[in-house]
Amino acid sequence: MGLTRRATGRYAVDRGLYLRSCPEDRVIALAGNPNVGKSTVFNGLTGLHQHTGNWPGKTVANAQGRCSDGCRNYIVVDIPGAYSLSARSAEEQVARSFLCFGRPDAAVVVCDATCLERSLHLVLQVMETGLPVVVCVNLLDEARRRGMSVDVSALARRLGVPVVGTVAQKKSTLRRILRALGELLDDPGDATPLRPVYGAAVEAAAAQVEDALQSVDLGNLDRRWVALRILEGEPDLMDQLEETVGRPLRSLAVPLDRGLLERDLAETLHLTARAICAETVTRTAPRGEGRLDRIFTGKWTAFPVLLLLLAAIFYLTMAGANVPSSWLAALFDRGGAALNALLSGAPDWVRSALIDGVYGVLSSVVSVMLPPMAIFFPLFTLLEDSGYLPRVAYVLDKPFEKCRACGKQALTMMMGFGCNAAGVVGCRIIDSPRERLLAMLTNNLVPCNGRFPTLLALSAIFFAGRGGIVPALMVTGFVVLGVGLTFLLTWMLSRTVLKGVPSSYVLELPAYRRPQVGQVVVRSLLDRTLFVLGRAVAVAAPAGLLLWILAHWTIGGVSMLNHAAAFLDPVGRFLGMDGVVLLAFLLGFPANEIVIPIAVMIYQAQGALSDTGTYAALGQVLTANGWTWVTALCVLLFSLCHWPCSTTLLTIRKESGSWKWALLAALAPTTLGVVLCALVNLVLG
Repeated sequence: MGLTRRATGRYAVDRGLYLRSCPEDRVIALAGNPNVGKSTVFNGLTGLHQHTGNWPGKTVANAQGRCSDGCRNYIVVDIPGAYSLSARSAEEQVARSFLCFGRPDAAVVVCDATCLERSLHLVLQVMETGLPVVVCVNLLDEARRRGMSVDVSALARRLGVPVVGTVAQKKSTLRRILRALGELLDDPGDATPLRPVYGAAVEAAAAQVEDALQSVDLGNLDRRWVALRILEGEPDLMDQLEETVGRPLRSLAVPLDRGLLERDLAETLHLTARAICAETVTRTAPRGEGRLDRIFTGKWTAFPVLLLLLAAIFYLTMAGANVPSSWLAALFDRGGAALNALLSGAPDWVRSALIDGVYGVLSSVVSVMLPPMAIFFPLFTLLEDSGYLPRVAYVLDKPFEKCRACGKQALTMMMGFGCNAAGVVGCRIIDSPRERLLAMLTNNLVPCNGRFPTLLALSAIFFAGRGGIVPALMVTGFVVLGVGLTFLLTWMLSRTVLKGVPSSYVLELPAYRRPQVGQVVVRSLLDRTLFVLGRAVAVAAPAGLLLWILAHWTIGGVSMLNHAAAFLDPVGRFLGMDGVVLLAFLLGFPANEIVIPIAVMIYQAQGALSDTGTYAALGQVLTANGWTWVTALCVLLFSLCHWPCSTTLLTIRKESGSWKWALLAALAPTTLGVVLCALVNLVLG
């Protein structure tokens, strides 16, 4: 039974939209708690290679894909990770909406074999909806490493539905899911799902409501499940139920103590899951479980270990980037010579615009940015895939709580290291509007993909002479400073324009996993390195042409670049920089990646050295134009603390719904940057 794969793209899951190429296609909802390997199962079944995160809320956009068992075609829908159908978060609302009202033909609920009891809570709730269910017990290999075993056959008998055991990274085990689905859909009558029995008062009330529902056409909805939901009376769910049924249902509820109902439902599901696990899970002595967490999340060890890991990554990045940078610089030199020969018959101004303007900036961006990114992003992704980054979020949870913010802000801040715009979008996982705004307004204070090349390059150029490890420690220090300023600005905003009390949330620490190095390298190069580089190149090409035009457009014998730089020079000098750098920050508003290349282009237009393909050559250009280590320090500080790029700013406007918050998101970090640079220049300049 082979797997065939075909991608079908994304869709709005909360509206139940999916693409059937023919009526025989079966729609399968793929559900499960966060961090149970659900996305890995989805990718293995459908062949879609999506980025998989290790924290709740990562799957905000939902995906669907096709697969086949040779006899039947399936549309597999990857819905957000959820702990419960009680919908305490936006992700759980989306998941419940699709499971209950999206009309899938069946559901596959992925469970974590290492903590089966927690996963069974969701399984029991999905079975109550009346959907045909296949239970997938995943991560069996990790369970074995922890000295645990799951009796899959006994679990199937106890639940009354098909149960398969898988190791999602081994695609051969995923065929069991399709085989079980085919058998279930061919003869659904064979399954007798377990239905939890609640207390006498709840069962009596549910029976009354069920009787009242006899005259109501519920379509595919399970009558008992609807009766229990009417008793609960959750407003959002009742709205969906009444819209689906086409008539009011709230009046059918019978008097019942709400506290008693909620306790009975929760306790019954908990005790049922515990009893099932007692019969089906065998435990032996765990082998070293928790030992790593005592180091990575310990009170005295968490932050030193974090700093050491970051310093090691930055050191490897800077030490390894020199040689490939010089290779690329030499390659672009030969390319420039060939292009110059190719354009020998063109007018001088055309040749100069294309080679000195467009090609010059492009070659600088690629040769300086590509090598460090190609090293840094895979190393950072290895930490993510191993399960370490959620520990960082756990460690940072308490400081955010002290700032009167939600601990989930730690998660969105970690997303910001990849892209601040993505971090802002990720703030949707925060339920409180006030706390969501706090996270959006401060996300820009952690350096994104586009600013890391600047941090790495300037640290290597101006601080390498003070010791091989010093540049790495410098970059680590700026990352820590960005996190510290995030706390500071969050604290200030939460006590002024965004006052309030912090909310609580559940953060799951996934199991440590051995990263798949090959996939990590490929994914980092494609998803991050080439994406960031492509965006930088797309902006750098027209920027190079614009800079060439401004450099050759003169007024009174002085170029427009010189006029603009001279106009900004007093402010730049006050901040420990110069007018050229400040102009580069302004012109680099579309993308942070091109700030230093723009500055170099302006310096070149003023007659400075032209070869900037390596750190050494770049350092020559900068020092020839008056840069010192104090200048570099101020530029690094301002790179960390200034307005967001255009993409991030527009994203803040869209997510917050107001230009007022977007303006504050630009002014707040820039004010911090101005103050810090002015102080450094005053003390050290």
